[in-house]
Amino acid sequence: MRRALFAAAILAIVGPPAIAGQHDFDFLAGVWKIHLKRLSGDKWQDFEGQGRYRPIWDGRGNLDEFEADGPNGHIEGLTLRTFDPDTQLWSLYWADSAKGVLEQPQIGRFADGKGEFYGADKSQFVRYVWSKITPTSAHFEQSVSADGGKSWKVNWVSDMKKTTDDAFTAPALSPAADEDGRHGFDSILGHWTMRLRRLNERLAGSTAWTDFNGVDDCFPLWNGRANYDTVTLDSPTGKIEGFTLRLFDPKLRLWRLYWANAKNGLVDVPQIGQFHQGHGEFYAQDIQNDHAVFVRFDWSGMNTASPHFEQAFSMDGGKSWEVNWITDQIR
Repeated sequence: MRRALFAAAILAIVGPPAIAGQHDFDFLAGVWKIHLKRLSGDKWQDFEGQGRYRPIWDGRGNLDEFEADGPNGHIEGLTLRTFDPDTQLWSLYWADSAKGVLEQPQIGRFADGKGEFYGADKSQFVRYVWSKITPTSAHFEQSVSADGGKSWKVNWVSDMKKTTDDAFTAPALSPAADEDGRHGFDSILGHWTMRLRRLNERLAGSTAWTDFNGVDDCFPLWNGRANYDTVTLDSPTGKIEGFTLRLFDPKLRLWRLYWANAKNGLVDVPQIGQFHQGHGEFYAQDIQNDHAVFVRFDWSGMNTASPHFEQAFSMDGGKSWEVNWITDQIR
């Protein structure tokens, strides 16, 4: 609801789109060298970085992995961008590897080659602006406003040049010891076929299931401390395209699992949890059939040829669980 209201407010600012904008970020696909300027106090700091940008859902979404060596050390981050075909708006989500949390999105769209995206951070508004876009260069600025958008102060500037020099570090996967669980998902990297079962009616005493198939491709990020996968399912009700982003929080030693559906580009509330001896449990709260429910994701068989996933709901605070989704992956 909050996101829908914010999207309506953004539409009031930027107006309706002239044409569908689902390919507005196609220019980003590839690898870029980035010169950055960051305002610190009243002085600007210059440093260099690199971004690798990958499209998802045929351009209706994309994800970039970002690295830079700044004045305060090495920075790793990523941005997930998803497109809502109903509102014709993009949502831009940022995450820093130091926390492993997707921040609240900037929402907006492109017009006449310029993209404006708005959000809020504590007591101030935040604006992203993409401009000066060519096949090999682009310009990005972040600004903040403490007076409700009457005036803006630029605090981050990026000038980007496309390159063929991909200097990202190859991920160090599956160490002998994984004491804090940050490599719990290493074993599901790669391409998979999927066998799925879905309970026809949830929390209604149903015992009827529907079987269908799909494919999944999982890729590492942040040297294995994050990953994402794209999922395509041929269900009885039609094609489903999904995206899962998994981020590890090194301080809390927890994973956050974010799911998005290409149908509306919305990113769900994350499941949060951890691995213990190869078994992962992740929890969240949701609304189902007008009832508040706990949601559990359960991963097992991680180091076998067929990892196993189950989703379950609970209406009694976790005393009992109804499994409603089962997935077996086959390499």
